Amino acid sequence: MAGRSDRPRKFFSDEEQRAVVRAIEAAERRTSGEVRIHVERDLPRGLDPYQRAREVFAELGMHATEAHNGVLFYLATRSRRFAVVGDEALHQVVGERFWDDVASLMAQHFVGDRFGDGLAAGIAKVGERLREHFPYQTDDVNELPDEISYAD
Repeated sequence: MAGRSDRPRKFFSDEEQRAVVRAIEAAERRTSGEVRIHVERDLPRGLDPYQRAREVFAELGMHATEAHNGVLFYLATRSRRFAVVGDEALHQVVGERFWDDVASLMAQHFVGDRFGDGLAAGIAKVGERLREHFPYQTDDVNELPDEISYAD
């Protein structure tokens, strides 16, 4: 971990960034759901990762998707703290335990400094569940960008 920058745009290697975006694209090919990643250096004082993720979810306009089935993966690079949050329609069908399972899966990778792998694994798990409850529709529109969002 000591060798990895905590600057958001430098946190992931180019290959890790490409792998994460590929994971988003693969998940979204099979669902009408939307997946975003947001990376910033520090959690604002007084907020835990979940609270900050909810704020970022709103800031990125993720609540405005037609089916309310967006998912945000949030990571604060300095503290290495993270959260995964889903919009209301998805949360209603998967429940709190699902999000805990996704976070646990990701944490297994993060402990080994494999943040790109952890995000890709989390995205794949969420993508499976999105596909189950919100399958791809022929008239589906990609409502949100697939690239990683950064706050410097």
